[in-house]
Amino acid sequence: MSIEPSNLSSIASLQRELVERVHRAAPHDGVHDTRVAGLAAIRASEPSQPLPSVYEPSLCIVVQGRKQARLVNEIYVYDPLHYLVVSVTLPMIGQIIDATRQRPYLCLRLTVDRRLIGELLLQAESISMQRADSTDRGLYLAKADTEFLDAVVRLVRLLDRPHDAAVLAPLVQREIHFRALSGELGQRLREVCILDSQIQRIARAIDVIRTRFAEPFRIDELASIAHMSSSSFHHRFKEVTAMSPLQFQKQLRLHEARRLMLADGLDASSAAHRVGYQSASQFSREYRRLFGTPPRREIGSLRAESARTDGTPSPA
Repeated sequence: MSIEPSNLSSIASLQRELVERVHRAAPHDGVHDTRVAGLAAIRASEPSQPLPSVYEPSLCIVVQGRKQARLVNEIYVYDPLHYLVVSVTLPMIGQIIDATRQRPYLCLRLTVDRRLIGELLLQAESISMQRADSTDRGLYLAKADTEFLDAVVRLVRLLDRPHDAAVLAPLVQREIHFRALSGELGQRLREVCILDSQIQRIARAIDVIRTRFAEPFRIDELASIAHMSSSSFHHRFKEVTAMSPLQFQKQLRLHEARRLMLADGLDASSAAHRVGYQSASQFSREYRRLFGTPPRREIGSLRAESARTDGTPSPA
């Protein structure tokens, strides 16, 4: 469906204002928390290498530039016309692909509030929910239309008015969630918040794996938590995450080991043991398979890069 010229003009005007305001909220490269709870502003002045990160449920709204997120073999590119919706916790590989010092990558990350979505679903029975496509992934791209961007702009304006923000920010965040729910794939976001829906059951199992990722588990145990048969659970889990439960656990372990080595200074053997690996050689093989480089080499390269740029790449 084509966009009316007047709508294109309105979207361009909203995007220009967002660029100006996010520039101020993120004056230098990195992730910047704001006065509005759950809202972060992100800036990067150059393209990044592929960077592993665990994405939490959120709306990732690019204001300028482009970024891609890779979930196993699927690529999601988000830009000022398409925001990324993450409805369940997912380990992914992110890469900023369009950024310069003159036109830096700018992004807003807003935490998805499941409680708020539940309230909206109870109160707004008239929300038009189009059925999602055949894939029920826990993330998707949505079009940033005029109504959605207008609400985002009003939220960012409140960063300059902290006294107003205390009262008005929750109301505008509520509207932003409503707009996301009303979008063409909002069904996927709704499902994860409907009590005892299949996707919510998978989300509960994801939370268990996330909490106990260093421990072994049995599929039938997770299936019982999700109130599904083992075969049904395995099938639905892969639909939502693009991974089997064991692959999901493995990626969480490797992401956490990487964080421990990079942020806490652990060596590869200690990090491997901390996240549940019994074999250092198996850890090294699986780390290289996921991240493309052996752990010692990659962490050494990242530390050198961090020292050069004095910044941390963004996870959104």
